[in-house]
Amino acid sequence: MELLIQFGFLLTLLVIGLVFGGMAERRHFRELAQAERALAAILVFSEKTPPADTHWRQARLVNGSVVLAEDYFKRIAASLKSLFGGRLTSYESLMDRGRREAIVRMKREAQAMGATMVFNVRFETASLTAEGAQGNAMFSAEFLAYGTALVPARGTEPGA
Repeated sequence: MELLIQFGFLLTLLVIGLVFGGMAERRHFRELAQAERALAAILVFSEKTPPADTHWRQARLVNGSVVLAEDYFKRIAASLKSLFGGRLTSYESLMDRGRREAIVRMKREAQAMGATMVFNVRFETASLTAEGAQGNAMFSAEFLAYGTALVPARGTEPGA
């Protein structure tokens, strides 16, 4: 009977964690979508050089960085999925959130300096999982987006 109670308690905690973790992830996706709409005027390009016929008052390196960690529920789902193979969709959403958040933070930095575009945008990711943790360390990753923000010369701003 005691084993059944412990199992029920564990199952209850798992369900609570799954529900609240899912709510937090959905809230983060909504916040990202709102921030992306607000920053849509700042254009982002992977090309190395801006158009030659445009004049810029200032060019500066900008970046956005975020560290996200998995939760136990994503770890359990990924562990079960890895038994059978296939896509780890629970980690795909974590990676998507990290990349999008890094871009939003980079665009905010560009916006603060008056930039209208960011060129030569690059991504870096780094795993922050402890080495030698014997499989019990939580996965976390840093997502870094960086590029060259360009502030238009006076009189060449959009709408001027």
